Amino acid sequence: MVTKQATQDEDGTELIARNKRARHDYEVLDTWEAGIVLTGTEVKALRDGRANLTDAFGIVNAGEVYLLNLHIGAYGQGNVFNHEPTRTRKLLLHRREIRRLIGSVERQGLTLVPLDLYFRRGRVKTRLALVRGKQQHDKREDLKKRDAEREIARVLRSR
Repeated sequence: MVTKQATQDEDGTELIARNKRARHDYEVLDTWEAGIVLTGTEVKALRDGRANLTDAFGIVNAGEVYLLNLHIGAYGQGNVFNHEPTRTRKLLLHRREIRRLIGSVERQGLTLVPLDLYFRRGRVKTRLALVRGKQQHDKREDLKKRDAEREIARVLRSR
C-alpha cells in the first residue's frame, strides 16, 4: 500500500497501489488500462491511499468485466454513507477488448489480475493484465536471474 505521498509520473498519473505479488506469481501476457465504477467515498479513500490489490482478480460475466476482492478501506468521514470495502466493482473497457478477454479467459484458462491502481487526469484507472500462473521452479529461476543482474550491476558500478 502506498502512503499519502503518492508518486507522480511525467504523463500525469499518480500511483495509488501496486500489486507486487502479481509479477512474481504470474507470467504477464498482455495488459489493458481500464476505468473503474466507484462511489464517492471510495474515491476519497483512494486519495488517502487506502487500497490493497493483493487478492484482487477480474472475471468476465454477461459481456462485462468485474473486479473482485479489491479492498478499498473505509473513508474516515464517510459515516453511514461509507462503502463496503470488498464489493464487486465494474470495469470500463471497450467492447472489442472485452470480446478478446472473453476468448482468452474462457478458452485458454488464463486469469485477469490488476497490476496497478492509479489516478490519471482525476480518474481512477487500473492496469489489468492477462496472466498465466508460474510454477515454483520458474519463480526460482526469475530470482536467480534478478540476483545475477544485480551482482553484475554492482561490479560494473565499482569499476
